[in-house]
Amino acid sequence: MKDFLKMVLAVIVGIVVVSVVSSFLCIAVIGAFAAIGSAASSTPKSFALLLDLSTTAIAEQSQEGSPWGGITNMPAETIGLWDAVQAINTAAEDPAVKYLYIKSDGNVTSIASLYEVRQALEKFRAGGKAIVAYTDSPSTGSYYISSVADKIYMSPHPGATSTFVGVGSQMFFLKDLLDKLGVNVQLIRHGKYKSAGETFIRNSPSEENREQYQVMVNSMWNVMAAEICESRGISPEALNAALDQLKLCTPQDFLEQGLVDELLTRDQMQDKLAALAVADRYKDVKWMTLSDYSTAKVLPSKVKNKIAVIYADGEIIDGKDKKDVAGDRFASVIQGIREDESVKAVVLRVNSPGGAVLAAEKIKHELDLLKQQKPLIASYGDYAASGGYWISAAADKIFSDPVTLTGSIGVFGMIPDLSNTLKDVAHVNAVSITSNKHGDMFSMMRPFDQAEHEFMQTQIEGIYTRFTNLVSEGRGLTVDAVDEVGQGRVWTGADAIDIKLVDEIGTLEDAVHYAAVAAGDADLSNWNVKAYPKPQTQMEMILEMLGSGTASEKEALLKLAKDFTKPQVVARLPYNIVIR
Repeated sequence: MKDFLKMVLAVIVGIVVVSVVSSFLCIAVIGAFAAIGSAASSTPKSFALLLDLSTTAIAEQSQEGSPWGGITNMPAETIGLWDAVQAINTAAEDPAVKYLYIKSDGNVTSIASLYEVRQALEKFRAGGKAIVAYTDSPSTGSYYISSVADKIYMSPHPGATSTFVGVGSQMFFLKDLLDKLGVNVQLIRHGKYKSAGETFIRNSPSEENREQYQVMVNSMWNVMAAEICESRGISPEALNAALDQLKLCTPQDFLEQGLVDELLTRDQMQDKLAALAVADRYKDVKWMTLSDYSTAKVLPSKVKNKIAVIYADGEIIDGKDKKDVAGDRFASVIQGIREDESVKAVVLRVNSPGGAVLAAEKIKHELDLLKQQKPLIASYGDYAASGGYWISAAADKIFSDPVTLTGSIGVFGMIPDLSNTLKDVAHVNAVSITSNKHGDMFSMMRPFDQAEHEFMQTQIEGIYTRFTNLVSEGRGLTVDAVDEVGQGRVWTGADAIDIKLVDEIGTLEDAVHYAAVAAGDADLSNWNVKAYPKPQTQMEMILEMLGSGTASEKEALLKLAKDFTKPQVVARLPYNIVIR
């Protein structure tokens, strides 16, 4: 009887699991067919273009919409930066597009992508078409993108929360917690600003770390504030005073400070939008989202000659994983591009805080081979730091957004010692039996002795020397000059141009145009701008989330723990700075 009940329970659980999985698959399939139907539909004869940042995320690379978009709080649509900008450029010349409407609340798009989209929107306005924006609860990032509009409207209703207070970044320090757990993190590094490991060995930032972060945050804010002030016709002093004195609390405050033009309820805003579209009623206004417009209007080129855009987007890791920037996988992709005679120039789009040195070196080696045959241009997104800078420093020309975080020319290694954790917390005694004196050096069951620490420091120094030499060679600087701006220090693109770590402040579009010129034809219509590597499909996302993809569920759950415990040398930013 007991075995029978177990069998019945197992069958019931199996039915539930299958039902849940089937539901997810159905949602994904329905979503895919809906997307196909949407793409296939023709555009209206006259319509307004909608950029709703709560439902559309602008990412580095276009991909199929998430199959979970309808059941999570993530945007249902994702459009790549290149496609978004090309759609805006096309709309500027399209007589069917009457104006562009920005709904910026709920933004999850990063600041560098917002910056590049904002530059395209400036050109859209310069072409004579209107942009209007509406907000309920502005954040720093959402107001920044709204500020490009001819008119900004805001809800008058009380209860909306303003988080437009400037740029801020948090640093977390785990030493006190790790001390309680008996974990001794052994950090070996080169660079007084290389602060990634400080998270584990300090309970507050070092003076150098605090300095570099203050400079970075100020630089990013200065870029954003300058564009906001120019658009709104106010002074930076007035804007900073309003923020510092917390004068932007209510909708009326925004109106009085000149940051919005009018307070309108939802129905009043709809009347305004109808009037702009020269429609009698709001329901008569035809709309297209930027994503749908891109699908309908920005069609794949059939031109044979290509400019390849390689998206190095994410952590630099070892192996062939389809996520992040896997060294072996990207080396193979770059080799294929190098051998493809139809590719005449390459743009390396870097949006990476760095990662494993070995993987970065594999990628750089292939890029060096490619550069011998084809122009190689770099374009920087949110991050191009540490390993991200390692792989791109030798490019023929480097374009950077002013809010990019770059540099971080430094290296560190980190090995935790868990001996006290085992003995004092878990009450376990570990005994090593080794063939040689240092055979258990990386066991994490004891601290390094002096010779072992020097052994690791020698490796770190050698890699730092390699880093400064490759930057020296790639950027045409002396090693001493590289070391002076190196030491692990992170710079914004706006500051990096003065120290020659980048060549020009410019967008991905600027980099592609430069690549076209370098390849011998400045007319982009004569080029097929092709993205590499190919992004994941919806089905691949589903299989991966169900544990049937390239990484098992167990591996996904243990990734953070593995990265922390395995011995490796890393060139990476200490934190990811995200502005919403």
